[in-house]
Amino acid sequence: MTQLTVSILLSESFSNIVLACLLEPLRVVRDNRGADIRWTILTASDAPVTSSSGIRVAPDRSLQGMSAADLTLIVGGDEFRAEAVQKPLSRHLYPLLRSGVVIGADTGSWLMAALGLLDGRRATIHWQLHDEFAESFLATVVEPDRFVQDGRFWTCGSAATALDLILEFITSRYGAVAAQEAAAMFLQDSASAQLSGSGARGLRIHGSEQLRMLITRMADTLETPLSLAELAAFANMSERSLARLFKQELGVSPGRHYQALRLARARDLSTHTRLSVEEIALRCGFSSASGLRRAFRQQYGQPVRRRTQRQGDQSNPS
Repeated sequence: MTQLTVSILLSESFSNIVLACLLEPLRVVRDNRGADIRWTILTASDAPVTSSSGIRVAPDRSLQGMSAADLTLIVGGDEFRAEAVQKPLSRHLYPLLRSGVVIGADTGSWLMAALGLLDGRRATIHWQLHDEFAESFLATVVEPDRFVQDGRFWTCGSAATALDLILEFITSRYGAVAAQEAAAMFLQDSASAQLSGSGARGLRIHGSEQLRMLITRMADTLETPLSLAELAAFANMSERSLARLFKQELGVSPGRHYQALRLARARDLSTHTRLSVEEIALRCGFSSASGLRRAFRQQYGQPVRRRTQRQGDQSNPS
């Protein structure tokens, strides 16, 4: 799996929740799949910036001399109008943005437009700024959509749309299953809800209505998995049609996706509860602890570890 480099440009008074919605799903892909994802925090002023909720963040390095990353995240803040006219900032940003996917979130779209990156392109921004944005950048086609992808320049306006947009990126880079795993980990309810089996209902699912219905059914039956024939009957389709639906929309078989959901829950339970591997296996639809261990290692490349081992001696994995 090739390395993914990510540059994250934060503006003064940036939104913590927008940053989290962009970064945490990437962190989940890195942790769950062993993907080599590395990010660098940058600021428009090369100095620490304070978020809208008062959290101070220092940059990892200066903008000057930075080369283009595979993915650049521009998280705008309240000072976007002033930052957009800073010539030194523009000069240092051009090399950073000359290649790779560039995502402008919240007011980040404004800075992209000020640099001319959105001339002749479609874009969006936070809904409160739509009219002003359109009037200020006549060469940009401002859309009311939740997010807009135009070539390698992607834009969105809010935290919820930032999450949707980064899941689109994860799908394009790592596949639909990785995006579903990231969405599940990011949006599940608390561990106590997962223990009762209700946590899976917090899952945000992308795809057709039929696919969403089937994945929700899978998520609701992790402890007692249905057969493919039962899933097909639930959706009033043949097993062949079921397999075709998952292959077309997710690129994997329904059985593989079902197991990925069960393993994602097993990983979460092993991290956030004190259940034994045997108990986790039963809660995730595996007939034995050895079956879970084998599937877990194949999926994640590492053994199941209980929380007590992670907090103490890790030399004796289960």
